Amino acid sequence: MTVHPSLQTYADAWTHSIEAISELVQPLVEGEWNRATPCPAWSVRDIVSHVIGMECEMLGDPRPIHTLPRDLYHVRSEFARYMEMQVDVRRHHTAPEMTSELEYTIIRRNRQIRNENRAPDTMVRAPLGAEQTLELAYRMRAFDVWLHEQDLRAALNKPGNLDSPGAFVARDNFLTVLPKVVAKDAGAPPNSAVVFDVSGPVEFLRTVRVDAEGHGTIDGAPSLGPAATLALDWETYVRLAAGRVRPAAVADRVKIEGDAELAAAILDAFAVTP
Repeated sequence: MTVHPSLQTYADAWTHSIEAISELVQPLVEGEWNRATPCPAWSVRDIVSHVIGMECEMLGDPRPIHTLPRDLYHVRSEFARYMEMQVDVRRHHTAPEMTSELEYTIIRRNRQIRNENRAPDTMVRAPLGAEQTLELAYRMRAFDVWLHEQDLRAALNKPGNLDSPGAFVARDNFLTVLPKVVAKDAGAPPNSAVVFDVSGPVEFLRTVRVDAEGHGTIDGAPSLGPAATLALDWETYVRLAAGRVRPAAVADRVKIEGDAELAAAILDAFAVTP
């Protein structure tokens, strides 16, 4: 069986990114696994542990039975606690243990994807005991591994793949939540529009329109009189939307026209990953 067409894009993007991760970490010496990444509180080892753990959950493996230390101050929510379990259980694994487990997990997941015959709307396990559709699960794995590939590239000073298949999955994911960020979180006024002009490897122009009731929608048509326009490069957009950097740290890379107060409120609410 071939994977369902609506899953194929995500399967391809996932494959591209996870193989890139594997190539990045294969030659690392022991010390490099401890390098800090832009992902708050996580090292290179932690990122790879997280990726392994999430793929094992896609495979249906049981979660590790493990007690988290009390001094993990970055773990402030149930979701963070859930995610940290797969990370902390591998904190003392050696470089060869990490790379061999990653390789074995990729082989198993590739086989699972190759033999995938479930419908995209099949309900599967999601974090915290919830359920999600298989299509959403595939999309979130493609998004997650691309984002963490970028974290590893930043930590190891090996930039690249900002326009790979996973980048376009990430773009669509970020754009889905943009109307809520502008209309609800930043409180853009009714009957207003905000334009995002993004340049670089992934280029797009989107307008978020807020109707009389304060609901936001998004489209690709320019606005004649936007309340604010934010122009920035794709890499900066990703770092802000993924919560990898605060707006003040990249102020020189974001050009704002129009209502500066509204633009600042939007940038403050821009981080949308947990």
